[in-house]
Amino acid sequence: METRIAIIGIIIEDVDATGNVNDILHDYGMYILGRMGVPYREKDLNIISIAIDAPADVINQMAGKLGKLSGVSAKTMYSKRPSEKH
Repeated sequence: METRIAIIGIIIEDVDATGNVNDILHDYGMYILGRMGVPYREKDLNIISIAIDAPADVINQMAGKLGKLSGVSAKTMYSKRPSEKH
């Protein structure tokens, strides 16, 4: 199955959305390679970076669900080359 390597950048401006973000990330955990979270207390927001290896439609679904949450912004950047997941 052809997969893509991508980074999803997430900014959480509403702390009440954190649980929903974590639920979505848990649902797609089998595809997540790594996660880095940075609480920016001075601005009262959280920044999360997700590295993922998954089919493009799975990445789009995940990013779409994240972006639809109130108080959450999500953007995706794809690698230029596809990968073959074993």
